[in-house]
Amino acid sequence: MSADDSAILTIDELAEYLKIPKSTLYKLAQDGRIPGQKVGRHWRFRRDVIDRWLEQGPIAADPKRQGER
Repeated sequence: MSADDSAILTIDELAEYLKIPKSTLYKLAQDGRIPGQKVGRHWRFRRDVIDRWLEQGPIAADPKRQGER
């Protein structure tokens, strides 16, 4: 992905960016383990938030699970 790409990612784009299956990404999103939001029936993700989430580690995205490792 180039810097010119949109700051908002679809589930397809994010799956490609993270190199994980879409089914895994849907599960993470539905469980609140990755930061994103639904717009109607579609998931959307902010790339800058995802990049911060990756730096912090996946547990940090779910406040109910903070402290677990």
